[in-house]
Amino acid sequence: MREAEIKALLVDPVNNAPVILLKDKHSTKAMPIWIGETEAMSIALELQNQYFPRPLSHDLMKGIINHLGGKVEKVAITALKEGTYYATIFLREKKGEIIELDARPSDSLALALRMGSPIYIADEVFDSSAIESPFAEEDAFQDFVEYNMDLSEFKKILK
Repeated sequence: MREAEIKALLVDPVNNAPVILLKDKHSTKAMPIWIGETEAMSIALELQNQYFPRPLSHDLMKGIINHLGGKVEKVAITALKEGTYYATIFLREKKGEIIELDARPSDSLALALRMGSPIYIADEVFDSSAIESPFAEEDAFQDFVEYNMDLSEFKKILK
């Protein structure tokens, strides 16, 4: 399994459909998943820290899980069959048992965002669907800034 993050929520210009771009945290590759408009709106609201006055479905799921003492351990995109992605939500119940729930990737991702849970993609799914991330250069620059840039060296250049 590869750990991933939601890198972008885009619109496919060909069919005007929302697309989630899941970026592998340890490579420059990403995997696009086309999703429904309702799920895209839910994900977009969470990414922008905006909320409806009444809970949306994913907010309701989060509330139920929290109220029952559960925790979403992780979500995983587990399979690709005939052009359809499948996902699993790994839910830890109050007594500690892990329950695996079949779910659509879009619902899994919306819930993972709300719960602060990690996102994974099965290797075989990623290998068959991944593309070079359009954000690869941006990520390399960000990694350099965060981990490799020595400010004292930068100051020497400016002098």
